[in-house]
Amino acid sequence: MLVSQPLANPLQPCPSPLSFVASRWLGLTALSIVIGFSPLLAKEKGKTKNEAKTAKITDGRTPADVFKGTNIWEVHFHFSPDQWDAMEPKGRGGGFFGGPRGGGRGGFGAGMFMAPAFVREGDQNADTKLSSSEFSGLSEKWFAAWDKDKTGSLTREQVGAGMESFMTPPGGPGAGGPGPGARRPGMNLQGAEGKRNGLASAAGVEFPSVKADVSIDGRSYSNISIRYKGNGTWMGAQASGKRSLKADLNDHVKGQKHADMAKLNFHNNVTDPSWMSEPLAYRLYRDAGVPAPRTAYARVHVTVEGKQENQFRGLYSVVQNIDSGFAEERFGSKKGAIFKPVTPALFAYLGEDWKAYNQTYDPKTDLTPAQQKRVMDFAKLVTDGTDGEFASKVASFLDIKAFADYMAVTVLLSEMDGILGPGQNFYLHLDPATERFQFIPWDLDHSFGKFGMRGTQEEREQLSFRKPWQGQNRFLERMFKLDSFMSVYEGALKDFSGRLFLPERLARQVDETAAAIREIVKQESVDKLTVFDQAVAGESVDSRGGGFGQPIKPIKVFTRLRSESIQAQLAGKSEGKVLGEFGFGGRGGRRGGGPGGFMSRGFVSALDSNEDEKLSREEFTSGFGKWFKKWDTDSDGQLDEEQLREGLNADLAFRPPGGGPEGRPPGGERQ
Repeated sequence: MLVSQPLANPLQPCPSPLSFVASRWLGLTALSIVIGFSPLLAKEKGKTKNEAKTAKITDGRTPADVFKGTNIWEVHFHFSPDQWDAMEPKGRGGGFFGGPRGGGRGGFGAGMFMAPAFVREGDQNADTKLSSSEFSGLSEKWFAAWDKDKTGSLTREQVGAGMESFMTPPGGPGAGGPGPGARRPGMNLQGAEGKRNGLASAAGVEFPSVKADVSIDGRSYSNISIRYKGNGTWMGAQASGKRSLKADLNDHVKGQKHADMAKLNFHNNVTDPSWMSEPLAYRLYRDAGVPAPRTAYARVHVTVEGKQENQFRGLYSVVQNIDSGFAEERFGSKKGAIFKPVTPALFAYLGEDWKAYNQTYDPKTDLTPAQQKRVMDFAKLVTDGTDGEFASKVASFLDIKAFADYMAVTVLLSEMDGILGPGQNFYLHLDPATERFQFIPWDLDHSFGKFGMRGTQEEREQLSFRKPWQGQNRFLERMFKLDSFMSVYEGALKDFSGRLFLPERLARQVDETAAAIREIVKQESVDKLTVFDQAVAGESVDSRGGGFGQPIKPIKVFTRLRSESIQAQLAGKSEGKVLGEFGFGGRGGRRGGGPGGFMSRGFVSALDSNEDEKLSREEFTSGFGKWFKKWDTDSDGQLDEEQLREGLNADLAFRPPGGGPEGRPPGGERQ
């Protein structure tokens, strides 16, 4: 293991070419990264224009040089106490189920889902608070309703089903809504206008950026920006403190890049016990010719001056950023537009004013009026065009072959947290020359059939390639009715399933990756190593992070079952399985398909005093009584939604697979 060195001058000479070649020859490229707050920052403010120009690193390397599947980057973050504290997100949860947003305590966690339902179900006098008697009555009401067999005890499955029934959003599940592009009941994944999209932002959580220094492989960059990132992975990191990060080297010092990249993404993999679902999924896309980010791994350490020194935080994957640099590398030009849509109604027509589209499509580049119009024109064709018009014009808006390849890999992976599900986790690139759209995959930690919130494990393994999406999706429905598209798409499926998506091929990739990262997983915890070894060996593992209450089928097992299903469907021997309407269980929702499925574990654990994995009536009702006393922090005899949110977040902490004690980062002290 390399030892992190003190911060060097940001303008120091690069290591010699010989030393770099030697490091590459060893097989695993170790990149030593140090992010810190130091006197260099004070000097940075006084930099002249010429000095800022000299800060540009021109080592001649490209992303392909530093991103290899089994490369390990040694990462050490160094913060001042003030800057470390300033990174904490602002705002509390709220709004995800249509509730109010606002500042204050509570944060992003179980309370975001449950607190509004507690009030709605238990508030008898309509004062938006719960008294002691109302809270006690709620416990009696729920126990009686959930104990359907009248056995006097509740299993975790019964608790999960009960929780999902009371968390069903008003208006019921499904893909309905007041009109094209409108937010639908329940899963509101768009942030407020001008804010980032995603689950966290929809819940009112904002990730502030702070300044830092970073040294990568002996090259030091000062005055970068860094912030936390993520949505479900942010929620999954609350117990461990292992949070995903986004670093921008160019934000304050223009021209400052590493291997020609201004931004880097560090993903925590807390939902994935194998640490490799996302990297191997990106690799499959790239092998299929789909433009997708490159990846590596990083061993991350943190120093907070005067508080913690060189503390190990865990193994991360490093993912190439989707930006103009990526576009130039993959598409040959920086002039194209890049969008990151979040909508279950992609290309729904919203009129001729771009303001109606801006938050939904979240452009990552400055748009020209012509680029804005291109989105609106395609939306009008998708929404209002006749079948004949759509068939004749769609190829002028969409790269059909590229989209067929993208969809083929997405369907092979049963990646239900993207375009096939909520309509997120992909980018769009609008080519400046052809004016056609092309899709770029993103955020693949739930690939290989791991997104338990959409369908059952069996349904994802046997997902129909002819109707792979869940719910209503006019864009996909129209595309999959086109013979011209389906012939190319089925051809891509046959090609990739017979050449790339082979169980033995992916098993080798799993073993190769495991050999490279196993010792670093061991550094996180023995428990995580045990789960990791099970996942690598092909044994089903517990799903506290990724499966939403369902056991996770590891990559080796999933690829075998998925490959068999696809081959049977292509041969006409099977129709595959079509997922029903999305919901949160209970009143018409999918079984095992909602927040209750993964929150029930924490709920039962918190109340199960005799540790028999069941809840008696006494455990259930007395546990509620203890919660009331604990959460009534101002001792006024009632709980408002904020107190409920904060209490639920604390007592139902969402733990990743193999996670250690609550609040304890890997190898470190309680924060």
